[in-house]
Amino acid sequence: MGPGAVRDLLGAVSFLTRVPTGTGPRRAEELARFVPWFPVVGAGVGLAVAGVYAAALQLLPPLPAAAVAVVAGVCLTGAFHEDGLGDTADAFAGGWDRDSTLRILQDPRLGTFGVLAVAASLLLRVAAVAALAPAAALAALPAAHALSRAGAVAAMATLPAAGTGLGATSTRSLSRRRALAGAAAGLAVALALLGAAAAWAAAATALAAYLLGRLARRRIGGVTGDVLGAIQQLGEILVLLAAVAAVTAGGWRSPVSSLLALVSGSP
Repeated sequence: MGPGAVRDLLGAVSFLTRVPTGTGPRRAEELARFVPWFPVVGAGVGLAVAGVYAAALQLLPPLPAAAVAVVAGVCLTGAFHEDGLGDTADAFAGGWDRDSTLRILQDPRLGTFGVLAVAASLLLRVAAVAALAPAAALAALPAAHALSRAGAVAAMATLPAAGTGLGATSTRSLSRRRALAGAAAGLAVALALLGAAAAWAAAATALAAYLLGRLARRRIGGVTGDVLGAIQQLGEILVLLAAVAAVTAGGWRSPVSSLLALVSGSP
């Protein structure tokens, strides 16, 4: 990996998380270089969440351990994507035309629809993680974080930008080739960790990104950073639910389940 790639990876880490990397502030146009690394950083975030879950399981039952792990992930990212989900829910549910929808998106306050959306996201993710055996959760969490960000990156490559925020500016500056490389990286992580279940997870993520992107294009003319955050949140939820469904339907095991079971100490 060359110095430029390392710099872009660190920039993506700094942008998506609260981890200090020493890269300093960046212009909005520079963010387009970081975008292909978003799924890779997402996999790292998911791995950290999985590690917290495995550690918490040593002292707590699955449900509170899952809650601790999901909250740790929110703290690690600074509720970056949850903020986008809440703003998008408020704007699309409360706005009546393009101008009012954009105005609500830019309002830092959170309304009723936003609170409900964020609460539902937390509830579904905690419940999904708790429903998985430790080894399965240790595979599903990095896959969910990687694939959900791949869905947001793919939306940036295929949809126009709306507004003048960071998300819109980086979307306009992003080349389709770089975006597709990032999306492919997220899919590769999911395939390695989920196996055949990755197909269902990727299909659900792509459908959610398409539907929300289509709604955003109709309502405000394209995607914003908040909409991309909402796409990530929906994708993460759906990947985790897909893993739970795969376990329930057919006793799914990750391709790396043996190693993960050994690490986590589960059967």
